Amino acid sequence: MTNLNQETKRNHYDVIIIGGGAAGLMTAIESSKNQQNTLVIEHNKTVGNKILISGGGRCNFTNINAKIDNYISENVDFMRSSFSNYTPENFVDLVKYHQIEYYEKTLGQLFCKRSSRQIIDLLLAEINSQFCDILTYHKVIDIEKKDYFELQIQSNFDNSVVKLTSDKLVIACGGLSFPKKGASNFGYQIAKNFGHRITKIKPGLVPLIYNDKDLLSMSGISFDSVVKTNYEEKTKNTNKTIEKTFKEKTLITHRGFSGPAILQISSYLKPVDKINIQISLEKSINEIINSNIKSQKELKTILGEYLPGRFVDYLIESRLHSEDIINKPIIQYNHNEIEKIIEIIDNWELDIIQNEGYEKAEVTVGGLDTKELNQKTMESKLVQGLYFVGEIVDITGWLGGYNFQWAWASGYNCGKNI
Repeated sequence: MTNLNQETKRNHYDVIIIGGGAAGLMTAIESSKNQQNTLVIEHNKTVGNKILISGGGRCNFTNINAKIDNYISENVDFMRSSFSNYTPENFVDLVKYHQIEYYEKTLGQLFCKRSSRQIIDLLLAEINSQFCDILTYHKVIDIEKKDYFELQIQSNFDNSVVKLTSDKLVIACGGLSFPKKGASNFGYQIAKNFGHRITKIKPGLVPLIYNDKDLLSMSGISFDSVVKTNYEEKTKNTNKTIEKTFKEKTLITHRGFSGPAILQISSYLKPVDKINIQISLEKSINEIINSNIKSQKELKTILGEYLPGRFVDYLIESRLHSEDIINKPIIQYNHNEIEKIIEIIDNWELDIIQNEGYEKAEVTVGGLDTKELNQKTMESKLVQGLYFVGEIVDITGWLGGYNFQWAWASGYNCGKNI
């Protein structure tokens, strides 16, 4: 296994990688295997901090169904080269080789059975330590491009500064999500300093805030749902509005909404936007109501067979009552009331004006403009020898292992061709 060190073995490297996360370590694996003298610089005390906390500590390391349709970008076709060269199956083979037990949770999501630490250990074991150093708890404070890249590196232990040079430089320091784990705008600033465009960025896979005190009292309740929003998708020639739909669980929190369906839809939302939540039951609400159309059972009783009691109370007392519909035996509702009950439960439209920000976001949507990168190598088209991989690039995946797969694929593509 590669040792983490507090000093470098040389002053000049073939490749320096800024960022010891998933994409940076994958790049280091391939560059060191190609016998490129490589240095990974990580400002935290250990590498792979986001890997360690991912998937509830079990790391959702890929998704076997990953394809470009599962990603957001101004130019999603940019991914094709990386994805054709490194597939989910390639990483699964690596997991198997290292005898890491894993399981599929839902929808192609693969998790470690034991611990996320196993993925970090796998990555470090794959690095050719003869050709790679990993410098932790150091930060880059300055970069200049001459005939080579000249970096000033400051120790977080004693603030001492050393100067290092490299022929090639890889930026793998991620986005703005999880600032408590050291995330910052450093990578974006480097990109801008070298003349690159950063697309509009925002928190993604993030819980939503909804100010309804009656709803917030339902905190902790989850239910199956279909969540929808209209999204403006950019193509080569035009923009088109499409409906994005996710069928997964919604969770009510003390601040609003979370759960897989909400996190997924959040990446597609504008700052002020509408979402539609359809409560998904074993039967459609239309079937439930109409199959009990002559029943003496009250609406609350019938809905309580499918939903938690507190949530049924909220639906009736807050949502239906606002439409002048009260709880009573189903047989007593007239046709218009029945239609209104079905419509309200099937079409819960919400105005969303805020999310919980980068503190709770799992990813950053947007990033370095892919039009300024070589999709076969991840090298900048503006600065020879400068590369960008992982989350800093304008490629954002869905919840469920997709972002790790982009990290592996982009890092592999870069390290293999550097």
